[in-house]
Amino acid sequence: MADKVSLDQFLAAAIDAAQKAGEVIRKGFYETKHVEHKGQVDLVTETDKRCEELVFNHLKQLFPNHKFIGEETTAANGVTELTDEPTWIVDPVDGTTNFVHGFPFVCVSIGLTIGKVPVVGVVFNPIMDELFTGAQGKGAFLNGKPIKVSTQSELVTALLLAEAGVKRDKATLDDATNRINSLLTKVRSIRISGSCALDLCSVACGRADIFYEIDFGGPWDVAAGVVIIREAGGLAFDPSGKDLGITSQRIAVSNASLKELFVEALRLTNV
Repeated sequence: MADKVSLDQFLAAAIDAAQKAGEVIRKGFYETKHVEHKGQVDLVTETDKRCEELVFNHLKQLFPNHKFIGEETTAANGVTELTDEPTWIVDPVDGTTNFVHGFPFVCVSIGLTIGKVPVVGVVFNPIMDELFTGAQGKGAFLNGKPIKVSTQSELVTALLLAEAGVKRDKATLDDATNRINSLLTKVRSIRISGSCALDLCSVACGRADIFYEIDFGGPWDVAAGVVIIREAGGLAFDPSGKDLGITSQRIAVSNASLKELFVEALRLTNV
């Protein structure tokens, strides 16, 4: 595992890269977008591509021996295997559909894994000017101020975040809507924001109490947010309750009090 001095350097570099990408996102947010389709509802813009290139170039200059996994390069060139080597995992614009529609839940997400474990995370929403940061053993912060998960201990008073994913086949949609129908009877309410990374950060800072998503795009959606949620005192786990695998495309997060209650509620929906 990287030592604490190295983590500080990695975090500072990730923050710099996120802020540079944030300037591009902020500028593009208010301009006409040129949109391409990666799937039926999975979109990509020139801003996605430009931001990924900017972030990778910035980090490669500083850490030329590190490995890199990005959403857009993966889409273009195929999946890159996650190894034990220090690996930067980047979603240049998480919430691209929001970005296209001018809905302000948009961010750049930059995570670093060492030994396949997320150790540094930066999530920056430049439209709302919110910078979430975390490094293993050093706490989680929003614009430099410490954040913690909520102390909520009952599902019935919990706010749950979820996402619809990008698949639109009938079986997947039926599973997703049946699951939400079931969970709506057990929690206070459910929100869908359109950004997995910002959902993780919303739980980390106590705005929401639980988040889950099944069949999201890839590790770039969660690599940074997992660090932030854990450093904020939360838990990140597979929706079955088992250990989280960041390449599994399944995640749930909550505080310690709600985990088992939520896992049981999900189990009853046949996850």
